[in-house]
Amino acid sequence: MKNENVYCNSEFDTLTEVVVCKPTYMTIKEPINETQRKYMKENIDKELACSQHQTLIETMRDEGVNVRMLPPHASFPEQIFMRDSGFTIENVLYVARMESEIRQGEEKELAKFLEAIDRPYQFIPKGTIEGGDVIVTEHIIYVGASGRTSSNSLSMLEQNHGSKQFQWVPFDHKYLHLDCVFQPISKHEALVYPEAIDAAAYRMLSERYDCIEVSKEEQFHLSVNVLSIGKKRILALPQNKKTNQALRDRGYTIIEVDFSEIIKSGGSFRCVTLPVHRTP
Repeated sequence: MKNENVYCNSEFDTLTEVVVCKPTYMTIKEPINETQRKYMKENIDKELACSQHQTLIETMRDEGVNVRMLPPHASFPEQIFMRDSGFTIENVLYVARMESEIRQGEEKELAKFLEAIDRPYQFIPKGTIEGGDVIVTEHIIYVGASGRTSSNSLSMLEQNHGSKQFQWVPFDHKYLHLDCVFQPISKHEALVYPEAIDAAAYRMLSERYDCIEVSKEEQFHLSVNVLSIGKKRILALPQNKKTNQALRDRGYTIIEVDFSEIIKSGGSFRCVTLPVHRTP
């Protein structure tokens, strides 16, 4: 189903509506990436995580974004990462098919919520696909070959979006999703961690974008996983100083939000937000 309340055709047009979920039950149960392994013993301070998440919500609202709050469910410790359970391409909001067993069931919670707020959606009928692997641009949808997203999940997307080219991007699976190592911030610029991306794929991306390469240290703190909210405004972590300065030098407004507790689970601003509508 399609309607005018659902639309995204890039990662950087003006964000007008987004779905988030509070990290009320957030915890690291089984490490799924290098970040979670580092913080497994320390784990997550839920009170601090909720406070930081609330600051993100207030920041987005201050910037004119309609923030929709999906109720957290005690069965899903990673439900905060809303981008994986859904994604929007043009006028279609998709509910994903999660590969990770610990996250299976989040899709049903999202579907119920979308019905409650009258936002139409489509389920993906086969394969597995997680929204962290789906990067939307005007002409090309980049899809991460993460191990969590399978190529047979793309047939419906290709059918629904015949004007788009779908580009498979192989990268090192330890980085979990494509949006942790590649993200366009304009039609011509992208944040990239090249060490993680297949060499041929990186050559292809560097021919299409002016690639702003991030360091290994700042990639660990998810400097690629920013959230663009439009008009060259970007939500970013304060500790990624080099990346933030590189963006400021290019004319971007960097809105720094402390997300240090939440990134212990391996996801940052893009991961925790599901854009429903962006105004071109």
